[in-house]
Amino acid sequence: MAETVKVKELVDKLSLEVVTGDEESLERVVTTGDISRPGLELTGYFNYYSHDRLQLFGNKEITFAERMMPEERLMVLRRMCSDDTPAFIVSRGLTPPKEMIEAASERNIPVLSSPISTSRLLGEISSFLNGGLAPRTSVHGVLVDVYGLGVLIQGDSGIGKSETALELVKRGHRLIADDRVDVYQQDELTLVGEPPKILQHLIEIRGIGIIDVMNLFGASAVRGSMPVQLVVYLESWSKDKKYDRLGSGNTEVEIAEVKIPQVKIPVKTGRNVAIIIEVAAMNFRARTMGYDATKTFEDRLTQLIEENSDQ
Repeated sequence: MAETVKVKELVDKLSLEVVTGDEESLERVVTTGDISRPGLELTGYFNYYSHDRLQLFGNKEITFAERMMPEERLMVLRRMCSDDTPAFIVSRGLTPPKEMIEAASERNIPVLSSPISTSRLLGEISSFLNGGLAPRTSVHGVLVDVYGLGVLIQGDSGIGKSETALELVKRGHRLIADDRVDVYQQDELTLVGEPPKILQHLIEIRGIGIIDVMNLFGASAVRGSMPVQLVVYLESWSKDKKYDRLGSGNTEVEIAEVKIPQVKIPVKTGRNVAIIIEVAAMNFRARTMGYDATKTFEDRLTQLIEENSDQ
């Protein structure tokens, strides 16, 4: 189900100045991540006017509007104000025309201002809205920031995912979400995970109950969201099953239409799973930087076989 973003959230996130508008107007909902630069509309062309988008005014739009007659400017801006228009935003710290404030006030539409450049503001708004409006999918597991890498720990119920996450937190890593992770596709290659609001900063340990990680370990032990870059699947050790010992059997798992590399770790008494996950994260990072220990071993083995054959 798609999320919604209120204008107030946008104001708080991007530190926008509210030029005009009350608390009710800031409760308006943004339903699309597309942003309108209403250049053609200022000329009177409204055939394809996207009235349900945020209306962003930069230096070009404000300069053009200032050259219009006041009556014409007011008429055009009134036409731009609809019941579902979320807000007008003026960049570069420019002064909104008084006709904009008048027209927006008549329909209780907020007028916002930002000191940053139009292109930068456009990118920041788009990034925030694309994340806030993206459909969420819930997956079972624990998401932890390990050495700056988003590691999703999955496995059967009772395998020890939360206990492993707690050990990682004690070792200086950060918890994002426990038990249930809400994920959304930021782009074709990036999957972002975050906790449900009801479970934020909380972790369940069997025999103890619910604990507040932020309260016990401090603000540095948690974070709000994280791209999911590696999936670690914990499975019960079986003596009858053969496990990958060289690291050449790389697999991927698809979550929310994004393929994520997966590592399967067998769990049995005596194995320190938290340290193994740390090493898995460091090894994955090394591979992404071009170093593959498995390939190095295979090259050495091939060289040794050739040397023995020559002898």
